Amino acid sequence: MTKNILSLASAIVIACSTNAQKVDFEEYDLSNGMHVILHKDTSAPVVVTSVMYHVGAKDEQPNRTGMAHFFEHLLFEGTKNIKKGEWFKIVSSNGGRNNANTTDDRTYYYEIFPSNKLELGLWMESERLLHPIIKQEGVDTQNEVVKEEKRLRVDNQPYSHFLEYVKENIFKKHPYKGTTIGKMEHLDAATLEEFLAFNKKFYVPNNATLVVAGDINFSTTKKMIADYFGPIPRGEKITKNFPKEAPITEAISAKGYDPNIQIPAIIAAYRTPSMKTRDSRVLDMISSYLSSGKSSVLYKKLVDQKKMALQAGAINLSQEDYGTYILYGLPQGETKLEDIIKEIDEEITKMQNDLISEKDYQKLQNKFENNFVNSNASVESIANSLARFNVLYSDTNLINTEIDIYRSITREEIRDVSKKYLNTNQRLTLEYLPKK
Repeated sequence: MTKNILSLASAIVIACSTNAQKVDFEEYDLSNGMHVILHKDTSAPVVVTSVMYHVGAKDEQPNRTGMAHFFEHLLFEGTKNIKKGEWFKIVSSNGGRNNANTTDDRTYYYEIFPSNKLELGLWMESERLLHPIIKQEGVDTQNEVVKEEKRLRVDNQPYSHFLEYVKENIFKKHPYKGTTIGKMEHLDAATLEEFLAFNKKFYVPNNATLVVAGDINFSTTKKMIADYFGPIPRGEKITKNFPKEAPITEAISAKGYDPNIQIPAIIAAYRTPSMKTRDSRVLDMISSYLSSGKSSVLYKKLVDQKKMALQAGAINLSQEDYGTYILYGLPQGETKLEDIIKEIDEEITKMQNDLISEKDYQKLQNKFENNFVNSNASVESIANSLARFNVLYSDTNLINTEIDIYRSITREEIRDVSKKYLNTNQRLTLEYLPKK
Protein backbone atom coordinates (compact mmCIF):
# COMPACT_ATOMS: atom_id res chain seq x y z
CA MET A 1 0.00 0.00 0.00
CA THR A 2 2.77 2.43 1.00
CA LYS A 3 4.67 1.61 -2.18
CA ASN A 4 1.57 2.34 -4.27
CA ILE A 5 1.05 5.69 -2.54
CA LEU A 6 4.70 6.59 -3.15
CA SER A 7 4.39 5.61 -6.79
CA LEU A 8 1.19 7.64 -7.18
CA ALA A 9 2.79 10.69 -5.56
CA SER A 10 5.81 10.41 -7.83
CA ALA A 11 3.62 10.07 -10.91
CA ILE A 12 1.77 13.26 -9.94
CA VAL A 13 5.08 15.13 -9.39
CA ILE A 14 6.40 13.97 -12.77
CA ALA A 15 3.18 14.88 -14.58
CA CYS A 16 3.03 18.35 -13.03
CA SER A 17 6.69 19.15 -13.67
CA THR A 18 6.47 17.88 -17.24
CA ASN A 19 3.50 20.09 -18.03
CA ALA A 20 4.33 23.22 -16.04
CA GLN A 21 8.08 23.56 -16.27
CA LYS A 22 8.81 23.51 -19.98
CA VAL A 23 10.94 26.52 -20.90
CA ASP A 24 10.17 27.97 -24.32
CA PHE A 25 12.97 29.79 -26.09
CA GLU A 26 14.18 30.88 -29.49
CA GLU A 27 17.81 30.77 -30.58
CA TYR A 28 19.75 31.95 -33.60
CA ASP A 29 23.19 33.16 -34.68
CA LEU A 30 24.30 36.61 -35.72
CA SER A 31 26.51 36.85 -38.80
CA ASN A 32 29.55 37.46 -36.56
CA GLY A 33 29.04 34.11 -34.84
CA MET A 34 27.42 35.28 -31.60
CA HIS A 35 24.74 32.84 -30.45
CA VAL A 36 21.52 34.43 -29.19
CA ILE A 37 18.85 32.84 -26.99
CA LEU A 38 15.55 34.59 -26.18
CA HIS A 39 13.06 33.53 -23.50
CA LYS A 40 9.82 35.36 -22.77
CA ASP A 41 8.37 35.46 -19.25
CA THR A 42 5.75 38.11 -18.48
CA SER A 43 5.14 37.04 -14.88
CA ALA A 44 7.13 40.07 -13.65
CA PRO A 45 8.35 43.29 -15.34
CA VAL A 46 11.96 42.14 -15.22
CA VAL A 47 14.58 41.34 -17.84
CA VAL A 48 17.93 39.55 -17.65
CA THR A 49 20.68 40.40 -20.12
CA SER A 50 23.59 37.99 -19.87
CA VAL A 51 26.60 36.85 -21.84
CA MET A 52 28.54 33.63 -21.29
CA TYR A 53 32.00 33.36 -22.84
CA HIS A 54 33.47 29.93 -23.47
CA VAL A 55 36.68 30.70 -21.61
CA GLY A 56 37.73 29.72 -18.12
CA ALA A 57 40.71 28.84 -16.01
CA LYS A 58 41.60 25.83 -18.16
CA ASP A 59 42.31 28.18 -21.11
CA GLU A 60 45.17 29.93 -19.32
CA GLN A 61 48.87 29.42 -19.83
CA PRO A 62 50.40 27.18 -17.11
CA ASN A 63 52.49 30.10 -15.80
CA ARG A 64 49.54 32.52 -15.80
CA THR A 65 46.94 30.79 -13.65
CA GLY A 66 44.06 32.95 -12.48
CA MET A 67 43.99 35.11 -15.61
CA ALA A 68 40.41 34.23 -16.64
CA HIS A 69 39.05 35.17 -13.21
CA PHE A 70 41.25 38.26 -13.09
CA PHE A 71 39.96 39.29 -16.50
CA GLU A 72 36.37 39.01 -15.27
CA HIS A 73 37.24 41.70 -12.70
CA LEU A 74 39.11 43.77 -15.26
CA LEU A 75 36.09 44.09 -17.54
CA PHE A 76 34.23 46.10 -14.90
CA GLU A 77 36.89 48.83 -15.07
CA GLY A 78 35.04 50.72 -17.76
CA THR A 79 34.70 51.13 -21.50
CA LYS A 80 35.06 53.84 -24.13
CA ASN A 81 31.62 55.16 -23.10
CA ILE A 82 31.43 54.04 -19.46
CA LYS A 83 33.87 55.84 -17.19
CA LYS A 84 36.02 54.07 -14.63
CA GLY A 85 34.00 53.29 -11.50
CA GLU A 86 30.66 54.00 -13.18
CA TRP A 87 29.54 50.48 -14.16
CA PHE A 88 27.86 49.54 -10.88
CA LYS A 89 26.50 53.06 -10.39
CA ILE A 90 24.72 52.95 -13.74
CA VAL A 91 23.16 49.57 -12.93
CA SER A 92 21.97 50.46 -9.42
CA SER A 93 20.71 53.93 -10.38
CA ASN A 94 18.46 52.26 -12.96
CA GLY A 95 16.94 49.85 -10.48
CA GLY A 96 19.11 46.89 -11.45
CA ARG A 97 21.76 44.59 -10.10
CA ASN A 98 24.57 42.72 -11.78
CA ASN A 99 27.45 40.34 -11.21
CA ALA A 100 29.81 37.92 -12.91
CA ASN A 101 31.57 34.65 -12.12
CA THR A 102 34.27 32.43 -13.57
CA THR A 103 34.80 28.67 -13.49
CA ASP A 104 37.38 26.41 -15.07
CA ASP A 105 35.19 26.19 -18.19
CA ARG A 106 33.37 29.52 -18.74
CA THR A 107 32.86 33.15 -17.65
CA TYR A 108 29.38 34.61 -17.11
CA TYR A 109 28.22 38.24 -16.88
CA TYR A 110 24.65 39.36 -16.24
CA GLU A 111 22.39 42.31 -15.41
CA ILE A 112 18.85 42.19 -14.02
CA PHE A 113 16.85 45.30 -14.83
CA PRO A 114 13.24 46.47 -14.89
CA SER A 115 12.02 45.41 -18.33
CA ASN A 116 11.89 49.01 -19.59
CA LYS A 117 15.70 49.10 -19.21
CA LEU A 118 16.33 46.24 -21.66
CA GLU A 119 18.16 48.47 -24.09
CA LEU A 120 20.48 49.71 -21.33
CA GLY A 121 21.47 46.13 -20.44
CA LEU A 122 22.17 45.25 -24.07
CA TRP A 123 24.18 48.43 -24.60
CA MET A 124 26.32 47.76 -21.50
CA GLU A 125 27.16 44.19 -22.54
CA SER A 126 27.94 45.32 -26.09
CA GLU A 127 30.23 47.98 -24.64
CA ARG A 128 32.05 45.34 -22.59
CA LEU A 129 32.64 43.34 -25.75
CA LEU A 130 33.35 46.15 -28.22
CA HIS A 131 35.00 48.98 -26.25
CA PRO A 132 36.69 47.68 -23.08
CA ILE A 133 39.37 49.91 -21.57
CA ILE A 134 42.29 47.67 -20.62
CA LYS A 135 45.10 49.77 -19.18
CA GLN A 136 47.87 49.25 -16.66
CA GLU A 137 46.00 51.37 -14.12
CA GLY A 138 43.06 48.97 -14.22
CA VAL A 139 45.35 45.94 -14.02
CA ASP A 140 47.02 47.37 -10.91
CA THR A 141 43.68 48.19 -9.29
CA GLN A 142 42.16 44.77 -9.90
CA ASN A 143 45.34 43.02 -8.84
CA GLU A 144 44.74 44.29 -5.31
CA VAL A 145 41.03 43.42 -5.49
CA VAL A 146 41.75 39.84 -6.54
CA LYS A 147 44.43 39.45 -3.88
CA GLU A 148 41.96 40.55 -1.22
CA GLU A 149 39.34 38.14 -2.57
CA LYS A 150 41.87 35.31 -2.42
CA ARG A 151 42.74 36.17 1.17
CA LEU A 152 39.09 36.32 2.24
CA ARG A 153 37.70 33.35 0.33
CA VAL A 154 40.67 30.99 0.20
CA ASP A 155 43.72 31.76 2.30
CA ASN A 156 41.83 32.59 5.51
CA GLN A 157 38.93 30.14 5.21
CA PRO A 158 39.09 26.70 6.86
CA TYR A 159 39.20 23.71 4.48
CA SER A 160 39.35 26.02 1.45
CA HIS A 161 42.57 24.49 0.09
CA PHE A 162 41.40 20.87 -0.04
CA LEU A 163 40.23 21.08 -3.66
CA GLU A 164 43.59 22.57 -4.65
CA TYR A 165 45.37 19.55 -3.17
CA VAL A 166 42.91 17.15 -4.79
CA LYS A 167 43.22 18.61 -8.27
CA GLU A 168 47.00 18.84 -8.30
CA ASN A 169 47.22 15.15 -7.40
CA ILE A 170 44.65 13.60 -9.74
CA PHE A 171 45.37 15.78 -12.78
CA LYS A 172 48.89 15.54 -14.16
CA LYS A 173 48.50 17.02 -17.65
CA HIS A 174 45.09 18.65 -18.02
CA PRO A 175 44.84 22.30 -16.84
CA TYR A 176 42.16 21.29 -14.32
CA LYS A 177 45.15 20.66 -12.06
CA GLY A 178 45.15 24.41 -11.27
CA THR A 179 42.65 26.56 -9.37
CA THR A 180 40.31 29.17 -10.80
CA ILE A 181 41.65 31.96 -8.63
CA GLY A 182 45.21 30.98 -9.54
CA LYS A 183 48.54 31.92 -8.03
CA MET A 184 49.16 35.56 -7.28
CA GLU A 185 52.78 35.40 -8.38
CA HIS A 186 51.52 34.47 -11.85
CA LEU A 187 49.23 37.48 -12.00
CA ASP A 188 51.93 39.77 -10.61
CA ALA A 189 54.14 38.68 -13.49
CA ALA A 190 51.47 39.13 -16.19
CA THR A 191 52.00 42.05 -18.56
CA LEU A 192 49.47 44.45 -20.04
CA GLU A 193 50.19 42.91 -23.46
CA GLU A 194 49.14 39.50 -22.16
CA PHE A 195 45.80 40.84 -20.92
CA LEU A 196 45.20 42.55 -24.27
CA ALA A 197 46.01 39.29 -26.09
CA PHE A 198 43.64 37.35 -23.80
CA ASN A 199 40.85 39.79 -24.63
CA LYS A 200 41.53 39.66 -28.37
CA LYS A 201 41.51 35.86 -28.43
CA PHE A 202 38.58 34.95 -26.18
CA TYR A 203 36.29 37.99 -25.88
CA VAL A 204 34.89 37.81 -29.38
CA PRO A 205 31.26 37.32 -30.49
CA ASN A 206 31.93 33.88 -31.96
CA ASN A 207 33.00 32.72 -28.48
CA ALA A 208 29.93 34.15 -26.73
CA THR A 209 26.30 33.31 -26.06
CA LEU A 210 23.89 36.16 -25.36
CA VAL A 211 20.74 35.34 -23.39
CA VAL A 212 17.86 37.78 -22.98
CA ALA A 213 15.12 36.49 -20.70
CA GLY A 214 12.07 38.06 -19.12
CA ASP A 215 9.32 40.47 -20.04
CA ILE A 216 10.38 41.15 -23.64
CA ASN A 217 8.96 41.58 -27.12
CA PHE A 218 10.87 39.32 -29.50
CA SER A 219 10.87 41.53 -32.58
CA THR A 220 11.91 44.66 -30.65
CA THR A 221 14.60 42.72 -28.78
CA LYS A 222 15.99 41.21 -31.98
CA LYS A 223 16.33 44.65 -33.53
CA MET A 224 18.21 45.97 -30.47
CA ILE A 225 20.50 42.95 -30.52
CA ALA A 226 21.23 43.45 -34.22
CA ASP A 227 21.97 47.14 -33.64
CA TYR A 228 24.26 46.70 -30.64
CA PHE A 229 25.98 43.36 -31.32
CA GLY A 230 25.70 42.90 -35.08
CA PRO A 231 28.52 45.37 -36.00
CA ILE A 232 31.05 43.74 -33.65
CA PRO A 233 33.64 41.95 -35.81
CA ARG A 234 34.10 38.19 -35.62
CA GLY A 235 37.31 37.01 -33.96
CA GLU A 236 39.75 34.33 -35.02
CA LYS A 237 38.51 30.75 -34.66
CA ILE A 238 39.48 29.32 -31.27
CA THR A 239 40.94 25.82 -31.25
CA LYS A 240 41.04 23.89 -27.98
CA ASN A 241 43.21 20.80 -27.67
CA PHE A 242 43.80 19.95 -24.03
CA PRO A 243 46.03 17.02 -23.07
CA LYS A 244 44.27 13.80 -22.09
CA GLU A 245 44.85 12.11 -18.76
CA ALA A 246 45.88 8.47 -18.46
CA PRO A 247 43.51 6.41 -16.30
CA ILE A 248 44.37 6.13 -12.61
CA THR A 249 45.12 2.45 -11.99
CA GLU A 250 47.12 2.61 -8.76
CA ALA A 251 46.10 4.25 -5.50
CA ILE A 252 47.60 7.68 -4.80
CA SER A 253 48.31 8.90 -1.26
CA ALA A 254 48.99 12.51 -0.33
CA LYS A 255 48.82 15.00 2.53
CA GLY A 256 47.70 18.61 2.57
CA TYR A 257 48.07 21.20 5.31
CA ASP A 258 45.83 24.07 6.38
CA PRO A 259 46.74 26.64 9.07
CA ASN A 260 43.06 27.53 9.54
CA ILE A 261 41.84 24.19 10.90
CA GLN A 262 42.10 22.23 14.14
CA ILE A 263 40.14 19.17 13.00
CA PRO A 264 41.66 17.11 10.17
CA ALA A 265 39.72 15.58 7.29
CA ILE A 266 40.06 12.49 5.14
CA ILE A 267 39.28 12.75 1.45
CA ALA A 268 38.96 10.11 -1.27
CA ALA A 269 38.87 11.55 -4.79
CA TYR A 270 38.31 9.85 -8.15
CA ARG A 271 38.70 11.18 -11.69
CA THR A 272 35.43 10.69 -13.55
CA PRO A 273 34.06 11.47 -17.04
CA SER A 274 32.74 14.71 -18.48
CA MET A 275 29.50 16.18 -17.16
CA LYS A 276 28.05 15.65 -20.64
CA THR A 277 28.02 11.87 -20.17
CA ARG A 278 25.22 9.73 -18.80
CA ASP A 279 27.63 8.26 -16.22
CA SER A 280 28.19 11.73 -14.77
CA ARG A 281 24.45 12.06 -14.15
CA VAL A 282 24.45 8.66 -12.46
CA LEU A 283 27.26 9.90 -10.20
CA ASP A 284 25.06 12.89 -9.33
CA MET A 285 22.48 10.43 -8.08
CA ILE A 286 25.08 8.43 -6.17
CA SER A 287 26.34 11.51 -4.34
CA SER A 288 22.76 12.46 -3.46
CA TYR A 289 22.11 8.94 -2.17
CA LEU A 290 25.26 9.04 -0.03
CA SER A 291 25.08 12.51 1.43
CA SER A 292 22.00 14.59 0.67
CA GLY A 293 20.36 15.46 3.97
CA LYS A 294 20.31 13.89 7.41
CA SER A 295 18.60 10.74 6.18
CA SER A 296 21.41 10.04 3.69
CA VAL A 297 23.62 6.98 4.04
CA LEU A 298 26.86 8.59 5.21
CA TYR A 299 25.30 11.12 7.56
CA LYS A 300 23.01 8.57 9.18
CA LYS A 301 25.81 6.06 9.67
CA LEU A 302 28.86 8.17 10.58
CA VAL A 303 27.32 11.24 12.21
CA ASP A 304 24.00 10.10 13.65
CA GLN A 305 24.37 6.45 14.58
CA LYS A 306 28.08 5.74 15.16
CA LYS A 307 29.01 9.33 16.06
CA MET A 308 32.38 8.86 14.41
CA ALA A 309 32.27 12.02 12.31
CA LEU A 310 31.23 15.63 12.65
CA GLN A 311 30.53 15.69 8.95
CA ALA A 312 30.65 13.25 6.05
CA GLY A 313 29.58 13.48 2.46
CA ALA A 314 30.04 13.07 -1.27
CA ILE A 315 30.47 15.67 -4.01
CA ASN A 316 30.27 15.09 -7.75
CA LEU A 317 32.24 18.03 -9.16
CA SER A 318 31.28 17.64 -12.80
CA GLN A 319 33.07 19.72 -15.43
CA GLU A 320 33.25 19.98 -19.20
CA ASP A 321 36.25 17.71 -19.82
CA TYR A 322 36.48 15.57 -16.66
CA GLY A 323 34.74 15.24 -13.34
CA THR A 324 36.12 14.85 -9.83
CA TYR A 325 34.18 12.67 -7.42
CA ILE A 326 34.96 13.38 -3.76
CA LEU A 327 34.13 11.48 -0.58
CA TYR A 328 35.09 13.07 2.73
CA GLY A 329 34.75 12.93 6.50
CA LEU A 330 35.75 15.00 9.55
CA PRO A 331 36.42 12.82 12.61
CA GLN A 332 34.75 13.29 15.97
CA GLY A 333 36.65 12.78 19.21
CA GLU A 334 39.40 10.17 19.00
CA THR A 335 38.19 8.63 15.74
CA LYS A 336 41.04 7.95 13.32
CA LEU A 337 40.98 9.11 9.73
CA GLU A 338 41.52 5.58 8.45
CA ASP A 339 38.48 4.37 10.39
CA ILE A 340 36.27 6.93 8.68
CA ILE A 341 37.46 6.00 5.20
CA LYS A 342 36.95 2.33 6.08
CA GLU A 343 33.31 2.99 6.99
CA ILE A 344 32.77 5.00 3.80
CA ASP A 345 34.32 2.22 1.73
CA GLU A 346 31.90 -0.27 3.28
CA GLU A 347 28.97 1.73 1.96
CA ILE A 348 30.56 2.01 -1.49
CA THR A 349 31.11 -1.76 -1.56
CA LYS A 350 27.47 -2.38 -0.63
CA MET A 351 26.37 -0.12 -3.46
CA GLN A 352 28.69 -1.92 -5.90
CA ASN A 353 27.32 -5.36 -4.99
CA ASP A 354 23.65 -4.75 -4.19
CA LEU A 355 20.89 -2.62 -5.63
CA ILE A 356 19.80 0.30 -3.47
CA SER A 357 16.31 -0.15 -2.06
CA GLU A 358 13.25 0.79 -4.08
CA LYS A 359 12.38 3.31 -1.35
CA ASP A 360 15.78 5.03 -1.59
CA TYR A 361 15.57 5.00 -5.36
CA GLN A 362 12.15 6.66 -5.27
CA LYS A 363 13.48 9.25 -2.83
CA LEU A 364 16.25 10.07 -5.31
CA GLN A 365 13.78 10.45 -8.15
CA ASN A 366 11.64 12.80 -6.09
CA LYS A 367 14.65 14.88 -5.12
CA PHE A 368 15.80 15.31 -8.72
CA GLU A 369 12.27 16.22 -9.80
CA ASN A 370 12.27 18.88 -7.09
CA ASN A 371 15.69 20.14 -8.19
CA PHE A 372 14.41 20.40 -11.75
CA VAL A 373 11.42 22.48 -10.71
CA ASN A 374 13.56 24.78 -8.54
CA SER A 375 16.19 25.25 -11.25
CA ASN A 376 13.57 26.86 -13.49
CA ALA A 377 11.83 28.82 -10.75
CA SER A 378 13.14 32.29 -11.65
CA VAL A 379 13.98 34.10 -14.85
CA GLU A 380 17.51 34.63 -13.49
CA SER A 381 18.13 30.90 -13.09
CA ILE A 382 16.54 30.16 -16.46
CA ALA A 383 18.87 32.63 -18.20
CA ASN A 384 21.88 31.00 -16.56
CA SER A 385 20.75 27.50 -17.49
CA LEU A 386 20.03 28.43 -21.11
CA ALA A 387 23.54 29.87 -21.47
CA ARG A 388 25.22 26.96 -19.65
CA PHE A 389 23.52 24.22 -21.63
CA ASN A 390 24.34 25.95 -24.90
CA VAL A 391 27.98 26.80 -24.14
CA LEU A 392 29.07 23.68 -22.26
CA TYR A 393 26.74 20.99 -23.64
CA SER A 394 25.94 22.38 -27.13
CA ASP A 395 22.29 21.55 -26.46
CA THR A 396 20.16 24.41 -25.15
CA ASN A 397 17.05 22.23 -24.89
CA LEU A 398 18.65 20.22 -22.08
CA ILE A 399 16.96 22.83 -19.89
CA ASN A 400 13.82 20.80 -20.63
CA THR A 401 15.15 17.31 -21.33
CA GLU A 402 17.99 16.67 -18.88
CA ILE A 403 15.46 15.62 -16.26
CA ASP A 404 14.41 12.78 -18.61
CA ILE A 405 17.95 11.40 -18.37
CA TYR A 406 17.74 11.35 -14.58
CA ARG A 407 14.27 9.78 -14.71
CA SER A 408 15.58 6.97 -16.88
CA ILE A 409 18.56 6.07 -14.64
CA THR A 410 18.00 2.67 -13.06
CA ARG A 411 19.10 1.07 -9.81
CA GLU A 412 21.25 -1.27 -11.88
CA GLU A 413 23.08 1.68 -13.40
CA ILE A 414 23.76 3.13 -9.96
CA ARG A 415 25.36 -0.18 -8.98
CA ASP A 416 27.33 -0.52 -12.22
CA VAL A 417 28.64 3.05 -12.32
CA SER A 418 29.80 2.90 -8.70
CA LYS A 419 31.59 -0.32 -9.59
CA LYS A 420 33.14 1.29 -12.67
CA TYR A 421 34.59 4.43 -11.07
CA LEU A 422 34.65 4.23 -7.25
CA ASN A 423 37.42 1.68 -6.71
CA THR A 424 40.29 1.99 -4.24
CA ASN A 425 42.95 1.50 -6.92
CA GLN A 426 41.51 4.41 -8.96
CA ARG A 427 41.64 7.12 -6.35
CA LEU A 428 43.58 9.65 -4.37
CA THR A 429 43.43 9.37 -0.59
CA LEU A 430 44.27 12.74 0.93
CA GLU A 431 44.89 13.42 4.61
CA TYR A 432 43.98 17.07 5.13
CA LEU A 433 45.79 18.12 8.29
CA PRO A 434 46.19 21.17 10.52
CA LYS A 435 49.38 23.07 9.79
CA LYS A 436 51.41 23.68 12.92
